[in-house]
Amino acid sequence: MSRIYRQLPPKGTRLAIAYSGGLDTRCAVAWLAEQGMVVHAYTADLAQPDEANPADIPPGALEHGAAAARLLDVKDGLAREGITAIQCGAFHLSVGGKKYFNTTPLGRAVTTTAIVRAMVDDDVHVFGDGSTHKGNDIQRFYRYGILVDPTLRIYKPWLDSAFVKAFGGRTEMAQYLEKIGKPYKTGVEKAYSTDANLLGATHEAKDLERLDVGMRIVAPIMGVAHWRPDVAVAAEEITVGYEQGRPMTLNGTRYDSPYELLAAANTIGGRHGLGMSDQIENRVIDAKSRGIYEAPGMALLHIAYERLLSAIHNENTLDLYATLGRRLGRLLYEGKWFDPESCLLKDGLTRWVAPSVTGEVTLELRRGDDYTILATRAEHMAYGPDKLSMERVEQPAFMPEDRIGALELQNLSVGDNRDLLLHHLASLRQLSAGAIDPLPQLLGTSDVDE
Repeated sequence: MSRIYRQLPPKGTRLAIAYSGGLDTRCAVAWLAEQGMVVHAYTADLAQPDEANPADIPPGALEHGAAAARLLDVKDGLAREGITAIQCGAFHLSVGGKKYFNTTPLGRAVTTTAIVRAMVDDDVHVFGDGSTHKGNDIQRFYRYGILVDPTLRIYKPWLDSAFVKAFGGRTEMAQYLEKIGKPYKTGVEKAYSTDANLLGATHEAKDLERLDVGMRIVAPIMGVAHWRPDVAVAAEEITVGYEQGRPMTLNGTRYDSPYELLAAANTIGGRHGLGMSDQIENRVIDAKSRGIYEAPGMALLHIAYERLLSAIHNENTLDLYATLGRRLGRLLYEGKWFDPESCLLKDGLTRWVAPSVTGEVTLELRRGDDYTILATRAEHMAYGPDKLSMERVEQPAFMPEDRIGALELQNLSVGDNRDLLLHHLASLRQLSAGAIDPLPQLLGTSDVDE
């Protein structure tokens, strides 16, 4: 059974750190090496847009005392999981129709499983990362880690009171690195923190914790600041093509690599500031947090996919897609993307919904989430203009006489419902002696003075 170290493991322990190259993980590597740990640093190449070249990150871990450092290329895996999330509609957060595409939870699922698999190969079985006790990531790293290696032991520096006491904040970390001759240039301190990968960017904390501070303080890293009047955004027509539930073409260009397609979709959507949202969410510990999110490529692919779904599938299937997808989105958020209940939902949605989705959607993208759907074409559609056309058709699907019969059949349910309502309201009157007949109030026709 996996257990969490409350304090440092014994000296000489081979210990892994998920290494981002930022101030906190540099400090952690240096301090752990100083305490006698044999540190193995693992960096994931997620095509993160805030890094010019992820390959430059691992050498920094060696410079700060790591015994070994590896770069793991997980771009393709992340792209595949992102497309699976789109096929399943695995997005539970939405404000005014603007969705959060669970980009950080997807990144953690891919990153952690890849790192722990590499650790097993390297015979390293103690795992640490930079997540804090207040966030979601501490649970995601833990669950995915022990899913891969059930013998995994956990040591998280930010759960160790000795580490927290030594490094209370960024100032103390910077001073420590200066002291050991490894100064860290922090650059201009932002008013928020950012975490990013191929699928999207998350901006949160600091000034963004205040709800009277809006998205306008954020400098987008995946697209344009569409709210700024001095930013020119030209309208653009884009055609997204799906084959058996997989996005394959953008404006006729075919992408056999999911990573390359998502990268191209990010470029297109980013030109318009598509897919930015401001969300208040419930963390896994049932406390609310706030984030500003970017996901231009995911948004573009999601719009086209749901448009095709609405034309192809029947209403009951669409209802299940929405309901089950929202449930799956919450499981993903909680670090349960590979749990049995998630596999059950993913299997149903990817086998019985996605494979029928073959077609193209043409959109005109303008500024932000302002867009117009111009054309929808699909190999098979439940939608057919002749079924409900207001014009005369040669072979109508049904006639007025058919509709009369359909309406009269509803007498049964309406009559039953009316009888039940009258019985229920009479029962309420019996419970409250002297009360007036509530039926007129129920129907909105009461003249009784309030």
